[in-house]
Amino acid sequence: MCDRALPGERFIGRVTRRKGSYAEVAFISLFTSAPLSFIHWTVTKVETITPHWDLVDAPCEYAPYCGGCKTQNLSYESQLRAKEQQVRELTIHVGNFSDKVPEFCSIMKPIVPCDIQFHYRNKMEFSFGSKKWLPKELLGEKQVGNEKYALGLHAPGFFDKVLNVDKCLLQSEPANMVLAAIQDCWRDSQFDLTPYDVHSHTGFLKHLMLRTGRNVETGLLELMVNFVTSSYKPELLKPLVEKISAIPEVVSIMNNVNTSVGNTSVGEEEYTLYGKSTITEMLRGLTFQISANSFFQTNTRQAEVLYKLIEDCAGLRGDGSQIVLDLFCGTGTIGLTLARRAKHVYGYEVVPQAISDAHRNAKLNRISNATFVQGDLNKIDESFGNNFPKPDIVISDPNRPGMHMKLIKFLLKLKAPRIVYVSCNPATCARDLDYLCHGVKEKNIEGCYKLKSLQPVDMFPHTPHIECICLLELSDPCS
Repeated sequence: MCDRALPGERFIGRVTRRKGSYAEVAFISLFTSAPLSFIHWTVTKVETITPHWDLVDAPCEYAPYCGGCKTQNLSYESQLRAKEQQVRELTIHVGNFSDKVPEFCSIMKPIVPCDIQFHYRNKMEFSFGSKKWLPKELLGEKQVGNEKYALGLHAPGFFDKVLNVDKCLLQSEPANMVLAAIQDCWRDSQFDLTPYDVHSHTGFLKHLMLRTGRNVETGLLELMVNFVTSSYKPELLKPLVEKISAIPEVVSIMNNVNTSVGNTSVGEEEYTLYGKSTITEMLRGLTFQISANSFFQTNTRQAEVLYKLIEDCAGLRGDGSQIVLDLFCGTGTIGLTLARRAKHVYGYEVVPQAISDAHRNAKLNRISNATFVQGDLNKIDESFGNNFPKPDIVISDPNRPGMHMKLIKFLLKLKAPRIVYVSCNPATCARDLDYLCHGVKEKNIEGCYKLKSLQPVDMFPHTPHIECICLLELSDPCS
């Protein structure tokens, strides 16, 4: 609830905005280890009174300013304890599950740590900016000409200012080599490269996306570089392409052209400037092709752990008799890993490109018992469910807003024996678990599931993000 404050740290604050009973606070004296449901402020820390007892030196030079790794200065063991406590508090206070009952301890599993805390991300997106963000102590320095340009990450709270980053400890070393090579030359006036200005809507370079995969035959790292530009001018990118293509790990250089004034990195057109148009990655024994705009779990190594836990929760018998419904299936990674032990997998996803990738990945792995359909699960009607048999197991992996009430009602009517809910937001996860298990009294909706286990998984060390795998089984009276 507090930016830059560590659990257990004591500090002072100031209310800056009120809205009904909700207030944004710049500084307030409290212990941030208080139960989350009792805190009704968003807090920005200015000064520390008493530091956290597990404070450590952050190894990244940008940690005090960058919005990416907000807890790098907290020991990893303390990060895990705080995340586990957050999931527990939300499950109790939002999900309305009592911690007084004996089975609660067996339901709440200890968080699964990530054995690699740095260089774990296979994808990083950097922005080009015409206004470099500077910390207060450097604001007096005069920036002229190209010195005002930046390539890095948006400073927290600023859509138009970019913190210049020469190296990111979350991405692979070859990706950092590419970033350094581009930083070394893109401001050179002889190349006539300009960053996109979000105010005047002029300029050429918008984003730099770096993706790391693996060659399935050699196991060696391979890199995709994607330049997002406001127009298609390959001659301007040629000097950069020539420089970074000399790095052995670079096997693909793409150019997404986004002519809109928005800040998205997905282009209306895509061009291959060097090498191939996709890279590959291995996950749970399957091969996945990754394009510039494909969704893929950004921590491949920990995704192996996550997907193994999902498989265990699914509990497929392996005799090829069970139907799996894979909601929010993305590029089909979860469904395809389960297809080997299922009769058939039916996947639904709103993003057309993700469905195309799912079909391609199924074909690549010679999986014929998986069907992927493009559709918005937030807009389902009474006909949803007519195109597939009743599933034995439902996998639901929604984005941060969680599941729409329409989908909750469908699942309660469907009454599949088992639901595996995979969540990237423990708050909306707790809310949806409450609906599925306890119902919604004001809407006359009865819940009919029992929460059997809740497993937090740390996918992203040094960030507040938590993944949860929840197993729900149909209650006996509802079956």
